[in-house]
Parts: sequence; C-alpha cells; structure tokens
Amino acid sequence: MTMDFQRNYLFKIYFLKCIVDILTIPGVSASPALITPNNEQLNTSSGINNETNLTELFHWEDYSVLGAMLFVSCAIGVFYGYFGEKQTTGDDFLLGGSSMGTFPMALSLAASFITAIELLGNPAEMYMAGAQFWMICIAFVLVVPISSQLFLPVFMRLRLTSCYEYLEVRFCKSMRVYASALYMLQMILYTAVAVYAPALALSDVTGLNTYLAVSLVYVVCIFYASQGGMKAVIMTDSFQSAVLLGSLATILALGAKQVGGLEAVWDNARRSDRLHFFDMDPDPTVRHSFWSVVVGGTMYWLSMFCANQASVQKYLSVERISQARIALWVSAIGLIAVYSVNFITGAILATHYSGCDPIQAGVITASDRLLPLYVVREFGRYRGVPGFFVAGIFAASLGTVASALNSLAAIACQDLAGGLLGITLPENKGALIARWVCLGCGAVSFGLVFIVERLGPVLQLALSFNGMAGGVSLGLFSLGMLFPWANQKGAIAGGIFGLAVVVAAGGGAQLAQVPLPRLPASTDLCPDFYNLTTNLNTNPSENQDAAVFWLFRVSYLWYSSLGCAATLLAGMIVSVITGVTDPSQVPIDLISPPIVSLLNSLPTKIKALRVPTRMGLERRRSSSVRPPSIADDKDTRRRRRLSELAGGVFYSDAQILTQGHDNLALDTEKPHDDDYNHRTSFKLETTSSPQFTRTSTC
Repeated sequence: MTMDFQRNYLFKIYFLKCIVDILTIPGVSASPALITPNNEQLNTSSGINNETNLTELFHWEDYSVLGAMLFVSCAIGVFYGYFGEKQTTGDDFLLGGSSMGTFPMALSLAASFITAIELLGNPAEMYMAGAQFWMICIAFVLVVPISSQLFLPVFMRLRLTSCYEYLEVRFCKSMRVYASALYMLQMILYTAVAVYAPALALSDVTGLNTYLAVSLVYVVCIFYASQGGMKAVIMTDSFQSAVLLGSLATILALGAKQVGGLEAVWDNARRSDRLHFFDMDPDPTVRHSFWSVVVGGTMYWLSMFCANQASVQKYLSVERISQARIALWVSAIGLIAVYSVNFITGAILATHYSGCDPIQAGVITASDRLLPLYVVREFGRYRGVPGFFVAGIFAASLGTVASALNSLAAIACQDLAGGLLGITLPENKGALIARWVCLGCGAVSFGLVFIVERLGPVLQLALSFNGMAGGVSLGLFSLGMLFPWANQKGAIAGGIFGLAVVVAAGGGAQLAQVPLPRLPASTDLCPDFYNLTTNLNTNPSENQDAAVFWLFRVSYLWYSSLGCAATLLAGMIVSVITGVTDPSQVPIDLISPPIVSLLNSLPTKIKALRVPTRMGLERRRSSSVRPPSIADDKDTRRRRRLSELAGGVFYSDAQILTQGHDNLALDTEKPHDDDYNHRTSFKLETTSSPQFTRTSTC
C-alpha cells in the first residue's frame, strides 16, 4: 500500500467520522435503516461502514444533478429580479404585471398542486391500501367546469390582488381579515409540511442531516421567490415541472423493466386486491371510498382552485379569462397524469416487495419512505438516478412553497397592512415591501418545520390542514357568489361555525389516532437477520374503534365538504333570521353569472324569494362607474382595463357602490358593436319590503 493511498484512506475515514458526528447530534433524528443492493441491512448506528455505503449510493453525479436544478432555480430568480423588466409596483411583483403567457401559467398552476407530499404519499397509498384513491382524478375533471363557470368570472372581473377583498365588498371588513388570517395559518403550516417531506427523502438517500436539507430548500426557495416575484415563480415552476416529469418517467421506466414489465405489475396488483376503484360504501368514516374520494375530493380541490389566494393570483397573472380557463384544463390533465404515474409506481413497489414488506421487516418505520428506499436500493448503482429522483422531489416542493410565499406576501400587503391597519403602501415601494414580506413569511414557515415533524402521517396531515381551512373559505365565497340573499351576520356566523366543526373533527381525529387500514403483506422471503418482531395489524377494519365518536372517525377527505356545508347552513339560517339581503341591492359583478341567469329565468309570478324579475336584461349591471383618472396609479389603470376586458367594471377601492348602471361589456370578452349604438338604460322591477335589509360594508 503506497503512502498516497494510505493518506487518502485516512482522510476518508476522518471525513466520514465527521459526518457521523453531525448525524448523531443529540435531539436530531437519524435516517432510518436502509438496505444495500446486496440485501444487507444498514443500521444508522453502525458508524463508518454505514456512511461509506451511503456515500457509495449517492455519487458526485447525483449531487451535480441536484445542484444544477437548484442553481437554475436561483438563476431564474436573479434574472427576473435584476436583469428582466424592472418591478416597481405591488402588482408587478405579485401578479407579474398580468402579462404572463397561458402555458407557463398553466404549468405553474399544476406545479403548485403537485408537491412532494403527493410524490411520496401516493405510491405509498397504492402499496398500503390499493388504487381507490386514484379516483380523485374524476374530481379533477369535475372541478374545472365548476371553477370556470361559477367562480372564475367573478375573480377576473373584480381584479382584486387579494381574493379575500371580495368578502369585504360583499359582506364586511371583518370577514376579509378573518379569511386572510385563516389562509395565512393554513399555508404557513402547509409549506412546512411540503418542505419537510423532501428533506426526509434526501436524508434517506444521502444520509444528510434532515435539518440541513430543510435549510437548503428554504434558502433556495425564499431567494428566487423574493427576488423575482410572480414572474420568477411561474417560469421556475415551468422548469421544475420538466424536472419533475423527467424524474417520474425515469423511475417508472426503470422500475417496470426491473420487475418484468407493466403486465407483471398489473397481474400482481390484481392478485393482491389493489385494483378496487368502486367501494360504494356510503359510510363517511370509511377512509377512502368512491364517495369520499370523488365527492369529498371534488370539494377539497374546489377549495384549492376557487378559494385559495395562490391559485387566484395565478389566474390574475394573465390578461383574459379564456387563458385562465385553458390553464385550468391543462393543470387538471397534468394532475391526472402525475397521479396516474404515481399509482403505477406504487404498484411497482407492491410487486417488488411482494415477498418482503420493508415496514413489517423493520427496515423503515413509515410508508412515506417506501419510494426513497426503493430508489436507493435498486437504482443506486445507476449514477445520477438517485440525484435526479431527489431533484424531482425538491422541484415539487419548491414550486408549492414559492407560490405560497408569493401569495402570503399579497395577503400581508393587501389585507393586513391595507385592510386591517389601513396603511397605504406607496406604489413605487410595493415590490420592495413585498420582497421583505416574502422573507418574513419564509422564516416563520421554516420555524414551524420543527413542529410538523412531530405530527402524524405526512399525506393525511397536509390534506387535513387544507381541508379544514379551505372548506370554510370555500363556504364563504359560495355564500357570497351563489346566495345573493346572504348578509353580513350570516357570513360571520357561518365562518365561525364552519371552522368550529372542522377543527373539532380534525382535532379529535388527531387525538383519537384511529389506525389506518392496509392490505395484507408478507415477510416470507425476508432474510433471517431482519427484525421481524414488529407486531402490526395489517388489516384493521375501517371502524375498528367503535368507541371513538363518529365525528372523529370521519374521513379527512370530507373535511372540506364538512366545513363548506356547515358555513353555508349556518350562514343562510342566520341571514333568514336577521333579515335577508335584497338581491337587487347586491352589485351584479359580485354574483356568479350562472346564478344571475338562473334568477333571470324565474317566472315573474314568483315573489317569495324577492328576486328582481330581470337583472340587467342584455347588459350587466356594474358595481362602479368611476371613470379613469390620470391620478390613478399604474396598477389601478391596468386592473381597470383588464376588468372591463373580462366583462366587469373594476372596483377601485369599493368607495362607490351603485346599482343599475350600464356596462357595455357582456359575458364575452369583446363587447358587441350594437351596444355602442344603443346605449339604453333599464329599470329594475323590485318590490320594496321592510324585511329586506342592506348589509353593511363595514
């Protein structure tokens, strides 16, 4: 052995010992046990040998792939922050100047919903419980027309940077602040989960400390989101979508080849009873049934598409409503494709581990680590593949977190500073202030990572967060847009009652800890030295713990439906008790167009609902007829023009709310020429009654 070789060997030993010291810091959890390609169990307490094997599995090519993805993401932020068109106003930073293209926005919209939570959780769901959850793809198809027709026209006509400003114009300021605070809590917690999940994957693959991985993700994400604004977020999402799709396709192709092709995967899934799609049990406590996945999933995704500030900001980043509608369909198709690939990957995992379940064997402790384990064990010899896989996981998380941080900056600047505190931000400082707010929100979310890691399963936890808050927000927007009789007191009562119901359901479920069902698994082919003493109930019944109150056993997929229904029910009951709003007094741009058409179609003899016989005739009533002024700032002029393009009249600060004025823009994006030649007004035929009370705008 030469002297140089001895020095190199000793240096490697010293370097690996330093890594072991980092990974064994008191209070810092190490990675779970892994399996080498030779079926040798790796114990995280085995010292240098363990770290040597981990180093051999993650080569410099893997680090290069991961580093390249992170570098390009930062470079995009630098370009749009320092070399692209100068961003001075708040709308330039938060909405990209409403000048983004349709396809990049569509990719960004889809990428914001495809997180590492799905990439790690969906294959594990297929492995543990079967394909029933794949029926969520039906919900994607149902959500798009509902969003496009009921909610999207209202947002595009109003052009409010914060979608929660609608609640102030429709009800009162307190509802705007309430919904904004709820969204901020929801998204800060959700981003913490979305970052912690890929950190687990990186920890399992490379042996890197989990907290170091979390810090890396947050530094990169906060940097490009705060420097480049919405333009950087959308363009980075487009790049990261390519990385994500490439990593999914690579793992799918290699996995299918390894287990003998997709036909073998299909046969094993059929034999192991994983291809069940139509569990028609109506019991709401069944975790995944056809009804909970399709109906409950539709309500959940409606809250994500229609009552989520991050989504609405993406819609407002383009000029026309037709662009937003196309983007909705593209994002739905992308979600269906990614979910389908994820479930096929889960079927590959089930085929590969059909004789030795790594969870019962004690190799890993949670189903979320199945896919990282498989990639490390089987594809570690392909240099660059583990790094590509981790890059895809990171890409999914970065897209979601960046969109969340951008939306949180909008909420803080528009709703908290402007709506709650009454602070008017100077136009030429809007982008700078939004950048600092982005940094602050990212720092708070980073701190919450240390709380998230101590909570339950990653997939169900994140969906529960969004379901509880999103369902209430969806109920408030539905109350305002779909029920013109609802008033301010009803909205307040509905928002409080809806949140109380879902918090009781979700909180009780966390305390009860009802065991999750899973399909039977085998350890017959496991090596003798595996730890097979773990006693798992591999097939518990759906309602095993009957002593737990039924509300605490309700499937997490029903949380959005539960919150929305409770909000609507309480809101309408209180509105009726306190005196409903006269629909003729509600500006028409605040009401969903199909509801207006429905009210117009009612016979004139129906007086019980106190609905005006005609609401606008050929023309739409506008809410504001404030003419353009040279005193208006850049953002106001832009939003007014785009609002009129979408068939509405821009709410300039909601200071002048009038009813019955002409608006030449119809439901289509271009007004008819005849409207310019025949500018005739109309008169609403309403029946005045003391029982109708006008809601306060607070």
